[in-house]
Amino acid sequence: MSDSHDSAETQLKSDLFGRIMRVEHNEEQWIRRDTTAARVWARPIARWLARREARALLHADGMDGIPALLGWDGAMLERGWIAGQPMQQARPLDPGYYRQALTLLRRLHRAGITHNDLAKEANWLVTPDGSPALVDFQLAWCPAKRGAIFRMLAREDLRHLLKHKRNYIPEKLTRRQIAILNTPAWPARVWAATGKRVYLFVTRKILRWQDREGANDRQFH
Repeated sequence: MSDSHDSAETQLKSDLFGRIMRVEHNEEQWIRRDTTAARVWARPIARWLARREARALLHADGMDGIPALLGWDGAMLERGWIAGQPMQQARPLDPGYYRQALTLLRRLHRAGITHNDLAKEANWLVTPDGSPALVDFQLAWCPAKRGAIFRMLAREDLRHLLKHKRNYIPEKLTRRQIAILNTPAWPARVWAATGKRVYLFVTRKILRWQDREGANDRQFH
């Protein structure tokens, strides 16, 4: 874990699961997720999520477009910083962005990782050179074996990317991509019909969250 002495910290987000800060030290920048600041009842969940993120980033070590894992001690996670804007701010219209994003996903899946949270535009970055990057790996999965469930989740990662492409440049979708969009996996269909309504009620009405909440903390990952 990096030494915080003489470091400047900017809080980017604070919620039930702790704080996310951008740390600057000796002209270097990185992101720190502090689960010690989580509500007491939410702390085990926050650390479980951070542990999943740490494992995924470790598996993706050295991959362009994925933050590097800098440290994880069971309470504090530090990861690399990638300059860029979240998708909903950058609104990428260049077909090349989506081609590169598809390549990034393929590399991620070949490394044995599914992201599982790519429906959120805020988890897709557009870097200053127009390339894609991914953040927020709290729901990522790195199974020992890549079986049917892994392939299904990988396909859902792809389908969520294509949904974003349909939102911004629908005329550039291929026939095969349209077919994938039109055939979500059965868990996704069940979730859309049942679980998603409960999720939205709890997060928006009770916890007062929004799907795009936290976009600002992803501008500088």
